[in-house]
Amino acid sequence: MTDASVVVGGASGIGAAIAAAQRAAGQTVVVWDIAEPHDVVCDIRDPEQIGAAMADTVERVGVPDQITISAGIGHAGPLLDIEADEWDRIMAVNARGPWLVMRAAARAMIDSDLPGSIVVTSSISSRLADRTMGAYCSSKAALDMLVKVAAREWAPHGIRVNAVAPGVTNTPMLGGAPVETGWLNEVSRRTALGRVGQPDDIVEAVLALHQLKWVTGHVLDCDGGLSLHSPIGPF
Repeated sequence: MTDASVVVGGASGIGAAIAAAQRAAGQTVVVWDIAEPHDVVCDIRDPEQIGAAMADTVERVGVPDQITISAGIGHAGPLLDIEADEWDRIMAVNARGPWLVMRAAARAMIDSDLPGSIVVTSSISSRLADRTMGAYCSSKAALDMLVKVAAREWAPHGIRVNAVAPGVTNTPMLGGAPVETGWLNEVSRRTALGRVGQPDDIVEAVLALHQLKWVTGHVLDCDGGLSLHSPIGPF
């Protein structure tokens, strides 16, 4: 084991919180991102940049045995109105990009005969049919299945692949919307544990998945019980 970790999308939000927690635990962490602060510049839409980022990382710290992919973008818009190029952009970042990173990581681990763990950030929206979020929901649904197939294909090499599925989490992706009022206040009301998630809530789940040696191909909800809510409201 190298005790080296890569956090893709580690410049802000959940990714930054994961990188900080791993460093606090004594791990060597390499952050890939297109935004500052980062250790390696990498646009996950570009296979060549991913290859270069992995080569740079291996040269710095050796083959990493923990890969966390938290890079992603949100989107809202009715299916009738989304432009094809916009659909492709969401898929490129939220599904294709993680696959490219996972593939590069798995190849490096396999070539070095190194077992490891890959955890990606999905969403409860991967299985909840949210109006105006069709592109985002579809990209995360694709990511969930990617995790499961990768877990089966790479298990003989000792590589575990899992995902964490947050609910609404207070990160820059929310655009600074106030938590105490408006739609986020309604989200808190519908969440079983009574609040919007924070990055540190998701960090706990990610770090746990990296350590759970008998868990692979799993998508772990980390949403405070938001996805337990039924809109039917029988009461």
